[in-house]
Amino acid sequence: MRDLLLGREPKDFDVVTNANPEQIRRIFRNCRLIGRRFRLAHVFFGQELIEVATFRGGADEESENQHTHEDGRLLRDNIYGTLEEDVWRRDFTVNALYYNIRDFSIIDYTNGMADHAAGILRLIGDPVTRYREDPVRMLRVVRFAVKLGFTLDAASEKPIAELAHLLNGVPSARLYDEMLKLFLSGYSLQTFEMLRHYGLFAVLFPETDECLNSETEGFPRLFLAKALENSDKRIADGKTITPYFLLSVFLWEPVQSVAEQKIADGENKLFAYQNAANEVLNRQIKCTAIPKRITQSMREVWLLQSRLQQCTGIKPYRLLAHPRFRAAYDFLMLRAETGGADPKLAQWWTEFQIADEIKQKKMSRPSSNTKKRSPRKSPASKAKFKTTDNL
Repeated sequence: MRDLLLGREPKDFDVVTNANPEQIRRIFRNCRLIGRRFRLAHVFFGQELIEVATFRGGADEESENQHTHEDGRLLRDNIYGTLEEDVWRRDFTVNALYYNIRDFSIIDYTNGMADHAAGILRLIGDPVTRYREDPVRMLRVVRFAVKLGFTLDAASEKPIAELAHLLNGVPSARLYDEMLKLFLSGYSLQTFEMLRHYGLFAVLFPETDECLNSETEGFPRLFLAKALENSDKRIADGKTITPYFLLSVFLWEPVQSVAEQKIADGENKLFAYQNAANEVLNRQIKCTAIPKRITQSMREVWLLQSRLQQCTGIKPYRLLAHPRFRAAYDFLMLRAETGGADPKLAQWWTEFQIADEIKQKKMSRPSSNTKKRSPRKSPASKAKFKTTDNL
């Protein structure tokens, strides 16, 4: 309803009913129940999935279906009720607008229509209590404010910085999902700035935030900001974004910082970066549970940065055939654009990948002061360059 009133096509529709999840499953054979904290029904119609929730009732501390953590977080909340009760369990007034399919009317108990018209995002109830019930609401308030272009209600905004630490108690897998929603929405740069303003980014990416606070000449922040700007442009152009690429950008500065310290301590450069990547990722997944398939791709992008400096002999051809070459090349271009890599190296790779075989041989020929290699057949015909979308 919220998006329709703004003239936007909704990504999906939320269906809510007075039937409990078990009753819904009995009605629809192609239904499965999910969630422990909030019990929901997923009804499948071919490739379509409709999420159906049950009206929630008021708090009942004596019920076994509701359990609250000592810090105020709702660990389980399966108390069912009526529409009149359910509306007060919603997070924001503009999210508490119900469309009645019987008479096509809008039901508004919380003055949500007025807030919508005024462009105000307001929590329902006491903000401190609502944030304590579910700290992820602090991330949602940022996401919706940026996405809708709304202004935060002063009372809803005030406690965020003070309560940001409560996100540390949220399961890392849930924070990973929320993080993707924040940064793959097409408004990532504005979201990033807002998260930092309220101290929320430091909970999601603590080591990155620390690097940003100690930046020199603005490079770390410029690098990250440019990547977010590019990703927003891609989404606006209808293109896709690869999560592992964006996450590689987020954690690049911490990886570099750790690796440089290891190199200063006498560790081999290659091993230093490998070990730094492992250490940073191991700490990061405790905050946001990045899947293994994503972290593996991130490692490859990082480690290929040093290999991209090898521009002679057979090595450039081998790199062209690497499945992560395009992502690593885009990463190098971003670094060069923001002062973190040699622009001449980036330009060399730009030309090399589109050059014909004769030019590639000439470009990759060792200079006169470089040790000659034994002649080898050019693998140019085997090194097929495949363009993929990374940012």
